[in-house]
Amino acid sequence: MSEAIQVHPDYNYKVVRQFAVMTVVWGIIGMSLGVFIAAQLYWPALNFDTPWLTFSRLRPLHTNAVIFAFGGCALMATSFYVVQRTSQVRLFSDKLASFTFWGWQAVILSAVITLPMGLTSTKEYAELEWPIDILLALVWTAYMINFFGTMIIRKVSHIYVANWFFGAFILTVLVLHIGNSMAIPVSLFKSYSIYAGAVDAIMQWWYGHNAVGFFLTAGFLGMMYYFVPKQAGRPVYSYRLSVVHFWALISLYIWAGPHHLHYTALPDWTQSVGMVMSIILFVPSWGGMINGIMTLSGAWHKLRTDPVLRFLVVSLSFYGMSTFEGPMMAIKTVNALSHYTDWTIGHVHSGALGWVAMVSIGSIYHLIPVLFNKPKMHSIYLINVHFWLATIGVVLYIVAMWMSGVLQGLMWRAVNSDGTLTYSFVEALEASKPFYFVRFVGGLFVVVGMFIMAYNCYMTIRSKSEDEPARSDAEVQPA
Repeated sequence: MSEAIQVHPDYNYKVVRQFAVMTVVWGIIGMSLGVFIAAQLYWPALNFDTPWLTFSRLRPLHTNAVIFAFGGCALMATSFYVVQRTSQVRLFSDKLASFTFWGWQAVILSAVITLPMGLTSTKEYAELEWPIDILLALVWTAYMINFFGTMIIRKVSHIYVANWFFGAFILTVLVLHIGNSMAIPVSLFKSYSIYAGAVDAIMQWWYGHNAVGFFLTAGFLGMMYYFVPKQAGRPVYSYRLSVVHFWALISLYIWAGPHHLHYTALPDWTQSVGMVMSIILFVPSWGGMINGIMTLSGAWHKLRTDPVLRFLVVSLSFYGMSTFEGPMMAIKTVNALSHYTDWTIGHVHSGALGWVAMVSIGSIYHLIPVLFNKPKMHSIYLINVHFWLATIGVVLYIVAMWMSGVLQGLMWRAVNSDGTLTYSFVEALEASKPFYFVRFVGGLFVVVGMFIMAYNCYMTIRSKSEDEPARSDAEVQPA
């Protein structure tokens, strides 16, 4: 059973509006960068012989812009919104909220400046140098204090499950960031990790995979557990399953990092632990996906007319696909074929573009009319166009990378009867080239969709406001 809570405290929507708008802005910038470097892989001359336009410098900027700028702003917008609405109380501190917003933009702009200059720690997803790392830790600490402080002063007895996921994501990312970024500075923008050799590698992928597990999974599951029921107008299918999903996910995910280091100097038992934990992760992941999709029971007809709900539900389908594919790729025999190939790129983007981007886009489409007190988005038709552009673009991208990756893996391991390699690396690269063009086209579809979203949001924001709140303040809460 559920109950509706009608109280409407004076929420801090300013910071939510700021993060929501910047989600769209950074989404366009980060994804456009991705399309540009995808084009460089097909037309190498597009680096114009300029060091700061080379793939090697723009690629880490692309990952930082999409994950931390686009994804981070989406998470901060939705977590600040959800924790206020479900706790029925204003944010713990408006000053900390403002510091979090401007500090986060400063971190992102620092990345925009330093990464193309080649100032990097070289660690995947953790390329920023030590002064920026310190700023990031301070901003994230402010974010954490504000989020948990709001839950502490809540006016309802329970903590809604979305906040469990948001809280776990916030706390774990801070621990991961501090642990992996420990370094000895030798100049203002150069430092060396305090770890060495295999220890440095395992620390990096303890961080790297759990950046995926908590930043790109747990945080966005918090988003899913609020916005899917809200948009569908239905309670969560199984609250008990959502709690089991939470504890299973956070207990298992933290062990899965070693699957990035199969067939390396890492001890074999450590690789095996990472593989086993990755396979077990399939169960809670699919439990969460089923819980989200089954929330539509009795509301499936809404998919025909509500493209926002379609974004949210299709994102769950990609989440299910990615969390099936990931454990399979963690199996050593499969990894022997897939590792270092474009198959990994396809897997990452089925999660990043299919799951993370689509659930974020759906949530922002839900939020914009609420935050700016409008009756609805400017154009439902344009949301529908965006949905099909995003879906077709993601499918083109990941299918091209799957085919390219399997082809590469098979060509790399093919040997002649005398033991020599059948194909050279250049021959394998040449065979992949047509798939790189399809990947570029898929990326273009996604970026065009983001520009349509920006136009739709802009037209919604500047339209005439309603005298009354755009939507009911009633929240569906578990009893």
